Amino acid sequence: MGVMSTTAMAATSVMMMMMKNHKHFEIKNCLHNPSSSDKKLIEEFNPKISIEKAVTPPSSWYTHPSFFALELDRLFYTGWLAVGYAEQINDPRDFFTGRIGQVEFVVCRDDNGIIHAFHNVCRHHASLLASGTGKKSCFVCPYHGWTYGLNGVLLKATRKTGIQNFDVNEFGLVPLKVATWGPFVLLNMDKENTHQLEIESNAVAKEWLGSCSEILSLDGVDSSLSFVSRREYTIECNWKVFCDNYLDGGYHVPYAHKGLASGLKLDSYSTTTFEKVSIQRCESSCLESKDNVDRLGSEALYAFIYPNFMINRYGPWMDTNLVIPLGPRKCKVVFDYFLEDSLKYDKAFIEKSLEDSEKVQMEDIILCEGVQRGLESPAYSSGRYAPTVEKAMYHFHCLLHDNLIK
Repeated sequence: MGVMSTTAMAATSVMMMMMKNHKHFEIKNCLHNPSSSDKKLIEEFNPKISIEKAVTPPSSWYTHPSFFALELDRLFYTGWLAVGYAEQINDPRDFFTGRIGQVEFVVCRDDNGIIHAFHNVCRHHASLLASGTGKKSCFVCPYHGWTYGLNGVLLKATRKTGIQNFDVNEFGLVPLKVATWGPFVLLNMDKENTHQLEIESNAVAKEWLGSCSEILSLDGVDSSLSFVSRREYTIECNWKVFCDNYLDGGYHVPYAHKGLASGLKLDSYSTTTFEKVSIQRCESSCLESKDNVDRLGSEALYAFIYPNFMINRYGPWMDTNLVIPLGPRKCKVVFDYFLEDSLKYDKAFIEKSLEDSEKVQMEDIILCEGVQRGLESPAYSSGRYAPTVEKAMYHFHCLLHDNLIK
């Protein structure tokens, strides 16, 4: 990132002061020790057994309320998570909001161009400050009018006359660690805050993507594409069901996605696993010409970034799938679509591509909801892996076990 500017240093000083005064403010129940019953559930999956002999995690991993709470603590309240894309905060005063578990957050860019992230909660009586996306010069609480700068500092506390021992500097917004990598915005909800306002992208890449960050960059996962569309789906299944479906190495494609299967060479599917990432590749059977650009291109790349983010790069398109857990049997999946600049004004091509993609999503939703119902049946406890294709799914389950047992 280079040497910090005077503005950045001043903003960092403000952040350090806020952090010092918010040591008591942590995510509730964060990183509690697993109960004996939770440990028993975790230990029902053994990552030391090879995929050829292993059984899948038990159905309780997908249905038990206490297991879901443990996942939030161990997976989602620690480490880097993708939460949005950089175009959402491209200009000063841009902001967007979101929620992971019980954590309501807001990400914004201040007038000096510095990116900030905070718990989206007023320090007065806990009202949410902002919603959706847009532009703001400050955050004004809709409940009692307390006002915060885009750097989190409390600018105005209404009707504070008579309050004793009240220090404005101790009531700024509670910060979260924020970073960008390529076209994505990342948050880290670790209780141990950093002195840096915005984290250097190379350090984040190493932690979030490990050794495959350069591979993804070289394969076209970058900031050169333009945002086209967002679609959201609420699905009646555990968040891991959606991930498992994504990670089966194309196993379900010829049975559930006949339209998509016709455009892929399914025998070309390959899977490579890294520290926290798995990459699946598949060649296309479609031909392109100058006058006919195919949606799928010559090869598709499907990257799964643990625990809940997927990047799909194919032809001129990139789409991302962010899986947000909403409960033991419910999740929301946010699809963001990006396109190469040469085609971003081709409305017919975009509409047809999104229509084809929507068909695949609807087919997957039916599958995932059916799997969830099956997991809740007394007839099922655990299954087996197909070793030649489900390597990425096995890798995902091993990472889950490692995080949960710590």
